[in-house]
Amino acid sequence: MSRGPQRIVCLTEETTEWLYLLGEEARIVGISGYTVRPRRAREEKPKVSAFLSAKIDKILELRPDCVFGFSDLQADIAAALIRHGVQVVVFNQRSVAQIFDMLFQVAALVDRVAEGQAWIDRTRARLDAIAAAGRALPRRPRMYFEEWDDPCISGIRWVSELMGIAGGDDCFPELAAMPLGKDRIIGEPQRIVERAPDIVVGSWCGKKFRPERVAARAGWQAVPAVRDAQLFEIKSADILQPGPAALTDGVEQLHRIVLQWSARHG
Repeated sequence: MSRGPQRIVCLTEETTEWLYLLGEEARIVGISGYTVRPRRAREEKPKVSAFLSAKIDKILELRPDCVFGFSDLQADIAAALIRHGVQVVVFNQRSVAQIFDMLFQVAALVDRVAEGQAWIDRTRARLDAIAAAGRALPRRPRMYFEEWDDPCISGIRWVSELMGIAGGDDCFPELAAMPLGKDRIIGEPQRIVERAPDIVVGSWCGKKFRPERVAARAGWQAVPAVRDAQLFEIKSADILQPGPAALTDGVEQLHRIVLQWSARHG
């Protein structure tokens, strides 16, 4: 008999992707409407929430014995469900280490500790290999990660850490420590110009990154990344999801961008 919750609603994508990777997708009875990984989840599971809102009645109809949420931004959803007697587990992972901790906890909850730990060990080993390759580069590029364009918002902590693992240096490490997007707003875009990023990576929270708009910003023509056409997009689902995607596809894309830059400028 399988142990742990049997009917789980995932209010964000990362726990959905992780349960699929663990082979425990049968436990999922509802997902976020923003879920794109894995693709089949959108076809198989009812969509019951956005990020800041949820269909409480629909969730209750699914009779979940556990709901997985993320961060203070879903606190109101969690409170509403708790008042209806639903068990809610809200994770608040903001760093690479915390992402790994969350993955282990979910694996334990669904009685998949061995499988979860094996995946974690493989992924840690790959990150170590990427970091070693990054340390071997003759020069590390300065990287600016843009989470939103108007106003300009720089990357969150796990993204900053992944840029470091990939072989680059975050232009705004002091902002990466701020968990909320409003605290990572770069008030004056000239600050970005002054930090002269070699690479700009855009991931505009679900809307398409427009490198031509970045290149056309006033005063940006002399920025190394613009001058050398080093403007790249990484899809939000691959990097802004604090789960398996960021630790695999997200960091791999960052690393390829850094290696390509190094081949030209190293």
